[in-house]
Amino acid sequence: MNKNFNIYPVKGINPVFGKNCMMTPSATLVGDVLCGDDCSFWFNAVVRGDVNSIRMGDRCNIQDNAVIHCTYQDSKTIIGNDVSIAHNAVVHGCKIADKVLIGMGAIVMDHAEIGEGAIIAAGAVVLAGTKVPAGTIYAGAPAKEVKKVGENMQDVFLRTSNNYVKYARWFDESWMVS
Repeated sequence: MNKNFNIYPVKGINPVFGKNCMMTPSATLVGDVLCGDDCSFWFNAVVRGDVNSIRMGDRCNIQDNAVIHCTYQDSKTIIGNDVSIAHNAVVHGCKIADKVLIGMGAIVMDHAEIGEGAIIAAGAVVLAGTKVPAGTIYAGAPAKEVKKVGENMQDVFLRTSNNYVKYARWFDESWMVS
């Protein structure tokens, strides 16, 4: 692995990157992490596949200070395509479908399932085992449905994930890990 990155194996398993992935020098990826193409890992983000596996699709952005983890022998973390995990969010041992936005400071706990096109509002706490239906907005602590994602918001998912692919290209080529 490149010495300029905080990429570490656990039990001989290294993170695996798709094509065109970017990682800032302060982000950390550990162990059994598999990500798709055009993913980005921003300042101080931590993705820890040390006790179980983490799988993420294409065009995911893990923003500043976000933490993705899982639970030993219990819950993996699975993240779909075009998912944005905002600043200071915690995603732990859950399943997130395609085109989801996890807001700043939100927490998504073990065995929660976030449906396609859902938005988890900033500061929301999605309790363990919660099933968030597709196309809904959940907010609060504990998080509850507050409304449906309106047609005027349908493009927010792709716009955000595509913007982060663009932002990653603004940085030095040496930050590309694949």
